[in-house]
Amino acid sequence: MLVTPPYLMFLGDVGDQLAAKTAHGIVDWRPEWCLGQRRLPGCKADLGIAEMSIAEAAGKGARTLIVGVANAGGILPDHWTAEIVAAIEAGMDVASGLHTRLGSKPEIREAASRHGRQLLDVRHSDQRFDTGKGTKRPGLRLLTVGTDCSVGKKYTALALERGMRARGMDADFRATGQTGVFISGRGVAIDAVVADFISGAVEWICPAAAETHWDLVEGQGSLFHPSFAGVSLGLLHGAQPDAFVVCHEPTRTTMRGVKQTLPGIADVIDLTIRCGSLTNPGIRPVGIAINTEKLGEAEARALIAETADRHKLPATDPIRFGVESIIDQVLAEFPHSENGKAR
Repeated sequence: MLVTPPYLMFLGDVGDQLAAKTAHGIVDWRPEWCLGQRRLPGCKADLGIAEMSIAEAAGKGARTLIVGVANAGGILPDHWTAEIVAAIEAGMDVASGLHTRLGSKPEIREAASRHGRQLLDVRHSDQRFDTGKGTKRPGLRLLTVGTDCSVGKKYTALALERGMRARGMDADFRATGQTGVFISGRGVAIDAVVADFISGAVEWICPAAAETHWDLVEGQGSLFHPSFAGVSLGLLHGAQPDAFVVCHEPTRTTMRGVKQTLPGIADVIDLTIRCGSLTNPGIRPVGIAINTEKLGEAEARALIAETADRHKLPATDPIRFGVESIIDQVLAEFPHSENGKAR
């Protein structure tokens, strides 16, 4: 699935900032792709970018209207239809991460057909995938894994992409969730793929590449999470990672949405190596990313230092303190990748 920037971010009339978290993620990581936002009366979310009408955005070259919301049930309200149709008529494709398919609305489907525009439901891929084969392929891959879901795997992979490119390395973020697809412009929401084809879909996301090229694969869920471990395992086997970074939120005691105790970082490292060795016997950890958002700076730095010492790996909060120490470890483990040229 390919989503073409630049984007006009559509927020509808959502009731709070959290309901626009998809749009916020895109603005955080791809501000250069976001021309402006379109909000309806009563909208309580604000991305802090220019307000634009459909016509103004089209005049400035917007290629895709992004329905950048994540409301309860993933519903596309009927009263948003007119705005979406207007964007199609102005020459834009429309992309949405909601569960409701854009084409399920007859007016939207007919407008897209009439004007030859794409409707992109990024949670629902029409791509046909093979089953995973586990055959070693050229190129280098790093997967972010977690002690839980929603601990910063996407932001860690994106921070590594930015940091590695800044150092002249050849690296690309590979999206496996709907927000990541919007941020990268391509990818597959892997949790919506039929189970038999998860590893094959990930092989498709990060195919054979140059020997010095890094694919930074966005992790999903956790091998320890009773709800999502199946997705996480298929992703691990398909990514065939040479390296992985463990992502952790230190204030949790149980995993999100369930009563199971949060696993330790050492347990995640051990299980990731044991399971990942099926498709890459050389898999190894290269760092620990700790989400310290709920900690004061002194407490965060102390925890990071203690974690690094205990596991003998670089540790950091990628957003707060950067990822240089992890990149240094990557280059120490894979020195030939320093010669890759950013594309």
